[in-house]
Amino acid sequence: MTLFAEVRHPSSAKAPLVLLHGFGGIGASWAPVIERLDRDQALVVYDLPGHGRSLDAEGVGHAGVMAKAILDDLYKRQIPSFHLCGHSMGGAIASLIALKAADRVLSLTLAAPGGFGSKIDHQALRRYGSAVEPEELAAGLALMAAPAAAPYMSDLNVLADARRLPGATDRLMEILQSFFVETNGQIGQGTLPLSSFTGLGIPTRLIWGTKDPILPVAQAQNVWPGADVALIEDVGHMLIDEAPDRVAAAIRAAVAEA
Repeated sequence: MTLFAEVRHPSSAKAPLVLLHGFGGIGASWAPVIERLDRDQALVVYDLPGHGRSLDAEGVGHAGVMAKAILDDLYKRQIPSFHLCGHSMGGAIASLIALKAADRVLSLTLAAPGGFGSKIDHQALRRYGSAVEPEELAAGLALMAAPAAAPYMSDLNVLADARRLPGATDRLMEILQSFFVETNGQIGQGTLPLSSFTGLGIPTRLIWGTKDPILPVAQAQNVWPGADVALIEDVGHMLIDEAPDRVAAAIRAAVAEA
């Protein structure tokens, strides 16, 4: 099975923006941000391996395996260069794509990316990854948002349909386990080779919520020199829904800078 991606404005002369969702999400999760982008922005919006309509696609595994799968798919689609944005796990994947193919990535926008530090709330992610019905998904997502965040407003029925596919939650648990590491009895996440990103020359913007309960905002300090960093007050991990205006603005700025 090949990777699924929704492609918009494929005939545009502009390089497309590639969007990579976080763990347990689907490409449709980007809807609040997409509606705030320029209407003529070309898009390639993936369901990542093991998620949604890419449930049985090749490339299921840790971030490095998924990065290779996305790069291979973009090559098959004959997309030579692109802008790139990733959230959470998708941010780790986007970072590795930039490292592997710096000559093809025109700009990089990272929203609370994985891999910038070892600390992670693995219990909340397990609960979210095992949820199926809309009410269970809402409860899981509430654990990842800021305490004072507005109720989760996206249509959870579409995500629930993806979770009801045979083997969907088992696949998510497999993916989750692939990026956890245990050190001295503590479960954390694997980290990216952040020193290797210095000097890539890719315009990079990093945004992070100050109330992120999944990945501590202090991890934003670990970004490589030259990246533009914006901390969003009173926002948690679910930046796409909690602060879609800020995410869209960061993407537009990164695209304009390239």
